[in-house]
Amino acid sequence: MKTFHTVAELRTALKKERLQDKSIAFVPTMGNLHDGHMSLIRRAVTEGDVVVSSIFVNPMQFSANEDLERYPKTLEEDKKVLEANGCQYLFAPDAKEMYPDGKRSQTQIEVVGLSDILCGASRPGHFVGVSTVVTKLFNIVQPDCAIFGNKDFQQLKVIEDMVRDLSSNVRIIGVDIARNDDGLAMSSRNGYLTKEERRIAPAMYQTLLWAKDALLEDRASHEDIREQAQQKLEAAGFRRDYFEIRAQDNLQTPSEEEKSLVILAAAYLGNARLIDNIRIELA
Repeated sequence: MKTFHTVAELRTALKKERLQDKSIAFVPTMGNLHDGHMSLIRRAVTEGDVVVSSIFVNPMQFSANEDLERYPKTLEEDKKVLEANGCQYLFAPDAKEMYPDGKRSQTQIEVVGLSDILCGASRPGHFVGVSTVVTKLFNIVQPDCAIFGNKDFQQLKVIEDMVRDLSSNVRIIGVDIARNDDGLAMSSRNGYLTKEERRIAPAMYQTLLWAKDALLEDRASHEDIREQAQQKLEAAGFRRDYFEIRAQDNLQTPSEEEKSLVILAAAYLGNARLIDNIRIELA
């Protein structure tokens, strides 16, 4: 695996691959990689002739009170697991390379209608930072396809809409959530959990499963299911952020006729903000 830290070096290397008519599959990450990330790399191996990943902790998607400075940075360990799973090129720029004039002077991309709801309401400006950095990375790498995890379901929808709206020639692939044996969705932020909090954390997935069953069995209204789920999470030890039932295609409040739903949860456990979701098809 070859590692590059500048846009110019990476573009030169990938130009040679394109001249040989090779397709490029891309996996953008913020590092501190786990098995969930590796499932994306393994999928990329099946989708492209050349696999490129990036590691960049994007300051634009962190607000002033969030965990940018303490976000774990494990570049050397990440390189080893990327290479072992089939990554051929790693792009690991610093903030100056990505934002030469500083993030405040950076042109910004906003996906209207999706960027300020759910996680966007809890983290103002987050999805503008995501859309902007992913657009830049797509322009740098020029991949044929890009692979993202379904755990960040809202992020996936934001990127899908962004690609469609900007007529980008990148095929977006979503990969199923990678989970630990107890159901907890794999996340770099799981590392913030204490031993006791890690024991509690799978309650989020169990609550999502409970809500799915309640919807399938038509036990209660959406409003009642949401509130009961919040109470279950709080009883387990979480601090509430949101628990919502939305339409899969646009993440808006579903109509009575909507059959393709997604249940999304975000809550705080100690110093960690955990998110998860589960999709459901009603008969």
